Amino acid sequence: MGLISTILTLPFAPIRGLIAIAEIVRDEVEREYHSPAAIQRQAEEIERARAAGEISAEEEARLVQEMVNRLIE
Repeated sequence: MGLISTILTLPFAPIRGLIAIAEIVRDEVEREYHSPAAIQRQAEEIERARAAGEISAEEEARLVQEMVNRLIE
């Protein structure tokens, strides 16, 4: 039965491979999204943008709150 099921499911191997790769990419994106180093880089960028007048104080507060929420998740 193993040989028959292997032969019958062989056409789906590329799809299973693609799904496995997509799951690996998703896990890496989530890890980077919640990474303290990535959040620190974003905080520095927000601070730079605020100092340069590119964003308002309200926008800065909103972005900082989003970062805090990412750390809490």
